[in-house]
Amino acid sequence: MNSTSTPLIELKDMCFGYSAERLILDGVSLSVPRGKVTALMGASGGGKTTVLRVIGGLVQATSGSYVFDGKEVTRARQSDLYAMRQRMGMLFQHGALFSDMTVFDNVAFPLRELSHLPETMVRDIVLMKLNAVGLRGARDLKPSQISGGMARRVALARAIALDPELILYDEPFAGLDPISLGTAARLIRDLSQSLGVTSIVVSHDLDETFAIADKVIVLANGKVCAQGTPEEVRNSTDPLVHQFVHAEADGPVRFHYPAPSVEDDFGFGVAR
Repeated sequence: MNSTSTPLIELKDMCFGYSAERLILDGVSLSVPRGKVTALMGASGGGKTTVLRVIGGLVQATSGSYVFDGKEVTRARQSDLYAMRQRMGMLFQHGALFSDMTVFDNVAFPLRELSHLPETMVRDIVLMKLNAVGLRGARDLKPSQISGGMARRVALARAIALDPELILYDEPFAGLDPISLGTAARLIRDLSQSLGVTSIVVSHDLDETFAIADKVIVLANGKVCAQGTPEEVRNSTDPLVHQFVHAEADGPVRFHYPAPSVEDDFGFGVAR
């Protein structure tokens, strides 16, 4: 078993793009410590979700190195990627529950599909996972009968059904009311501490994310521009990081999309 001091994930000089002209990730290097909550943050379009997709094995990097639990997986075979994914749980932005299944059956789905456990054991595991997120009593409801915040918690119960070593959260706080948001944040932190699971959280919510994260990585324009503890990132002197953390309108990220000058567009100063 690897030491807890060894990162679970290491990306080195990672590049990814759908064309050679436009790289979404441009030389990204970062590490994710074991058993901790790591937050990926930054302005929209900075590459956060793409990093999550690379880590989850959903897309393959164009170049660079991806090491998972000490093994290079950048050019891994499909069978190896499949085995790696079984050690992960993923919480999608909108839950992605099966609308025609009950809450119970949604959480049971990965157990029934990926394990050979008897139904009695599946039942016990599902109820334990639902209890962990406070929804054991909602087992017989359909997704349409519960709130958005509750649906996100059901999706979390499903993500931890197989006791993963790593959980990937894509915008877990998006669209939640303050109470649901606080509940989701506490669950992420509690699961990390009680289960020793490694968590990667992509989020735009500064306050809640900084409160639960052990490490924060800020991406912009496909590059890592800061990484460290929440306090270190909050006190960064990098202009882009400062603009993001303090929600300032003026800075490296401009309000106006590049365009011709006002004079050129409206003909100011040009004789008519």
